[in-house]
Amino acid sequence: MGIQVEVVVDYPVEDEMERVLGLAAAVDEPVTVTFIWERRDEAERAVLVPAATLALWEHWAPAAYRTSDAGQGNRVETAEPDLAHPEEFGPFTLFRRRVGGRTAVARGGVVVAELLDPDEAHWLQEQARNVRQGFMDPKQKAAFEEFLARQESLEQQ
Repeated sequence: MGIQVEVVVDYPVEDEMERVLGLAAAVDEPVTVTFIWERRDEAERAVLVPAATLALWEHWAPAAYRTSDAGQGNRVETAEPDLAHPEEFGPFTLFRRRVGGRTAVARGGVVVAELLDPDEAHWLQEQARNVRQGFMDPKQKAAFEEFLARQESLEQQ
C-alpha cells in the first residue's frame, strides 16, 4: 500500500481522525494507518481503502477473504468485540462491524471508504489484479480471435 500514516490515539481525537480520513479521501488510494492506543501493548494497523477502489477489488476478486485468518498478525484482539455504535469525527462517521473486523467510513450519509485488516486489503488487491490481467472484455476477445484466425499456421510459415 502506497501511503503510511501514524496516528496516536488515546480517546478518539476528532481533529486527528478527521485529518487522516480527509487525507485518504484526497489521495483517492489506499492509506495504511497505525493506531497506537494508550493502555494497550500493541498497535492496531488498518488500511483505509476508498469505496470505489474496494468495489473494484471485490468485483475482480474471485472469492471472499477468509476472515478467520484476519487479525492474526498485528491486530489487537479484545475479549469481547467493540459495540457497533457509530462514532463521529467531524464530517465523517465510522460504523464498526462486529463481524469481520471492517469499519465503514461515511461522509454525508455515503460510504466513502472502509478500514480493512492489512492482510485482507493486500489479498483483495492481489486477487483483483491477477484476475483482471487475465480478462478480456467481449469486444477485445472477439478482435483477438479474429486476429488469430487471420494468422498463418506454423506449417504455412
